[in-house]
Amino acid sequence: MKRDRIVIGGLLCLLASMSWGAMFPVAHSALKHVDALYFSLIRYSAVTVILIGLLWWKEGREAFRLGKEGKRLWFFGTMAFTVYNFGIFLGQDMLGTSGIIIASIMEALMPMLTVVFMWLYKNVRPSRFTLVTVSVAFTGVILIITHGDLHSLLLSFHQMLAIGLMLIAVLGWLLYTVGGESYPRWSALRYSTLSCLLGTGTSAVIVAVLTWLGILKAPSMETIMLIGPEMGFMILFPGVIALLSWNLGVKHLTPMNGILFINFIPVTTFVVSAAQGYQMTPYDLSGTLLVMGALIANNLYQRRLSRPDGTLRPESVGAGLTSAKAEASAS
Repeated sequence: MKRDRIVIGGLLCLLASMSWGAMFPVAHSALKHVDALYFSLIRYSAVTVILIGLLWWKEGREAFRLGKEGKRLWFFGTMAFTVYNFGIFLGQDMLGTSGIIIASIMEALMPMLTVVFMWLYKNVRPSRFTLVTVSVAFTGVILIITHGDLHSLLLSFHQMLAIGLMLIAVLGWLLYTVGGESYPRWSALRYSTLSCLLGTGTSAVIVAVLTWLGILKAPSMETIMLIGPEMGFMILFPGVIALLSWNLGVKHLTPMNGILFINFIPVTTFVVSAAQGYQMTPYDLSGTLLVMGALIANNLYQRRLSRPDGTLRPESVGAGLTSAKAEASAS
């Protein structure tokens, strides 16, 4: 691997991971003024417009033809851009300040959750070592959520509901990731753009119905202007730049190398949160270190089982399911 490709790929993956890490504390500021569902809809409506422009410029009008893929692509887009975004930000908002860290950890945990999902969905049993690292990672998450008091989690329905929404959100993204493998001839930009367009359409219908029923209240223009800086960041960095930077960076580094940069998500979240006045607890720190350590250990295990060309040997099936593709546009 040439040095310039390593440097460029590393910088791109770092930019993407830091953008996703900063996403949750920035969103927390905006969610004080606007509902999580409207927040997601406004954000991805703008992202959709930008992606449409990029796809039209790069691949032309032909790239927008769905053919027989419309219904299936709508499903995958809804999983990612409705289920994931509504679930992750509703859960974060319900948990308040602590939701910032927990949402970030859920993002960093996604490679490990992919292992479990593929085991249940495709009956691909991970290696024993990978199962150990998954268990360690989940222990770290529980430590952060409960602050060492498991009994408090069991007694709090509100807290359990918020965590449940986040897990459903991650499941939605995993389904979207698996769906992307069905379009090997499509560019990442085309799959992202068309699925984002259809998924955001679903979000618009849901928000419109809930507003009509009086469950949601549309934000005023004054409110939208108030959260303008946060929304601008969320649209440009986690929404567009991180997506494109990650896809290109992983091509330079390979997924096995790129996925290590996921560790910068919770680190960036802590840095930004600390700047906003959040006091990190020992449970936050130790839980995060457990998640990051598990991810790094499993990555090193994959390297040991890899062939010289980077592919995995048969005995490592399951260890390598933490593909960086699962993070390709997670935000």
